[in-house]
Amino acid sequence: MNSFNKTVDLVHRALDASSMRRSIIANNIANAKVPNFKRSDLNFESELKRALDSEKQKPELELRLTDPRHISNRTTVDYQTVTPRRVLDYISTSNNNGNNVDPEQEFMRALENQMTYTLLAQAETFEFSQINTILR
Repeated sequence: MNSFNKTVDLVHRALDASSMRRSIIANNIANAKVPNFKRSDLNFESELKRALDSEKQKPELELRLTDPRHISNRTTVDYQTVTPRRVLDYISTSNNNGNNVDPEQEFMRALENQMTYTLLAQAETFEFSQINTILR
């Protein structure tokens, strides 16, 4: 896969995750006063980073495989297999009613997510503008 395709694919995946995160944050805010409601978050960026880092890492000693049944000591994770995962926060409690949603924190997360989405959209626009420049 060439650099352009990989970049665009990564940006698309991040935009999708950001959109999912927006829905999760909105759900958290909507349920801020519901007793025993537990907030959710989205786990994506850390898993994606782990997968991308695994492509670059080389073991200190590369084993030579002479048979397809041999086990390699180099394990890579394909970044395309990483999917956003919704995670519930069962541990913390912010309110006396068992609810752990802090609306102020959720609004900050929503703002951060919106800024991230805007930057990702600009990055995608930039990638395609470079192709348009080349094609002219």
